[in-house]
Amino acid sequence: MSLMKRSIAEFIGTFWLVLGGCGAAVFAAGVPDVGIGYLGVAFAFGLTVLTMAYAIGHISGCHLNPAVSVGLAVGGRFSFADLPMYIIAQTLGAIVAAFLLLYLAGDMGLHKEGQATFELAAGSLAVNGYGELSPQGYGMTAGLVTEIVMTGMFLFIILGATHKQAHAVAGGLAIGLALTLIHLISIPVTNTSVNPARSTGPALALFVSGEGKAFAQLWLFWVAPIIGAIIAGVIYRVFESEDK
Repeated sequence: MSLMKRSIAEFIGTFWLVLGGCGAAVFAAGVPDVGIGYLGVAFAFGLTVLTMAYAIGHISGCHLNPAVSVGLAVGGRFSFADLPMYIIAQTLGAIVAAFLLLYLAGDMGLHKEGQATFELAAGSLAVNGYGELSPQGYGMTAGLVTEIVMTGMFLFIILGATHKQAHAVAGGLAIGLALTLIHLISIPVTNTSVNPARSTGPALALFVSGEGKAFAQLWLFWVAPIIGAIIAGVIYRVFESEDK
């Protein structure tokens, strides 16, 4: 499969991840009486990865995440030469999805009385953040450590679930459930990123709309996930060297 076709698949997959995960948070999490809450959002993110794993896994590997691509490259499962195209495609997919969510959210509750409405604010669009942007008020250090550890564990699970000796059919299920669990743990801390592209889309959409706080904190959600992914890639190579 050509790099361009694989990159297009990554664009579509990451678009779906942000549309499904962040969309669930924006449209359904806070609806009075019937909102899905943290649990529903966690499952929404997991389901986006699970569904795309079977849709494009055979095309691009279904990374949907710059940190995953970096971690797989460090772990010897992906070409460093292909990283730029994958990362660009993933980030663009997330950005397009975020702007679509912003457009749709503006119509929320306008045509029926008594319904929840969307308010443009620094924490809108399910952005990631620390301090005042953290759902439960966690600081920068806690956010940094959380994102490093959660991304590291996510990559460790991905590297194991996609190993040649693992059960290939169940790999997508394990990875999707891992992302669900990660969200259940860390939504209160940073709103859960573990994915620089997922963080970039909503932060950029808000920045363009005049709310720049999430964009100012975006550095953490590139640095921490990539550090965690690199650590996991290095550690898993130790196990694979034993196999050889």
